[in-house]
Parts: sequence; C-alpha cells; structure tokens
Amino acid sequence: MIKLGHQIASSTVWKILHAAGLDPAPRRSSPTGKQFLTAQAHDILAIDFVHADTIGLKRLYTLILTEHRTRRAHLAGVTAHPTGEWTTQAARNVLIDLAERGRKFKLLIRDRDTKFTDSFDAVFADEGIGILKSPPEPLDRTRSAKGPSGNYDASYSTGC
Repeated sequence: MIKLGHQIASSTVWKILHAAGLDPAPRRSSPTGKQFLTAQAHDILAIDFVHADTIGLKRLYTLILTEHRTRRAHLAGVTAHPTGEWTTQAARNVLIDLAERGRKFKLLIRDRDTKFTDSFDAVFADEGIGILKSPPEPLDRTRSAKGPSGNYDASYSTGC
C-alpha cells in the first residue's frame, strides 16, 4: 500500500489479517524460538568452557557438554592450557562416551571461541551433528556489560 501512495495504520493491517484468520508475520507457520528448542530438545547439545581458579591461584579450564533435553552435563576435560587440538580430542572422547550410551544428536550449539577449530567442527560433522554458532559479541564489550546507557547495570553483567 505504501508503494501505491496510500498510508495505512498498522492496527488496520492487524484487523484485516485477524478477520482473515491470519497472524501477523513472521509467525504465520513457523514456531517461536522456545517452541523450536522444546520440540528439538532431544537432539540438541551445547558445549562451552568454564574456568575455576584454584587455591594456588592457578586457572583451570573445564570443557562441559550439556544435553539440552535432560540438562545432563558431561565433563569433556580439564586443562590449564586449552588449545584447538586439545578441544578436538576432548570432543572425540565425549562423543565416544555418548555413542556407548546409545545417544544420538543432530545439533551442537557453541560460541565462537577460537579453541573451537574447524577440526573440532569436523568431529561432530562426521557424526552427523550440525554446528550452530552463537551470534558474534559486540566489539565494545565494556559498553554492553554496562548496559545500553553506558552506565553499570548489574542485570547486564550477572544475567539477573
């Protein structure tokens, strides 16, 4: 309608679609993100590093793999110096463990950490598991941690 030179209110569009029994786009036929994850939960894995500082002030990195459906966490490995090669071998080991338990998955969710190399992705691809990378982080991490206004906001840094 805009291309034809007519202005129309969004409420009018909503009334027309509602009268025709249609929901506004984009949810006409596709599920929401939550509905998708719930329906596919049995096929989804997530993997990430967590770190712990020891009493001797040494930092250890732990690679954790989580089954989305059951929330079961699998310890893939612990190291003081994670590398791409170490991460790839840890992935092989945990996939062997999952295969022995008869578990099959279709999708792995991971972040864009440089330790997740192409060879890491290939380990999962060889098992028929697709990779879904999280969106890139903003370049100005301090501003995003402080919140949109640039002022420190505890809810942005703690997730509360």
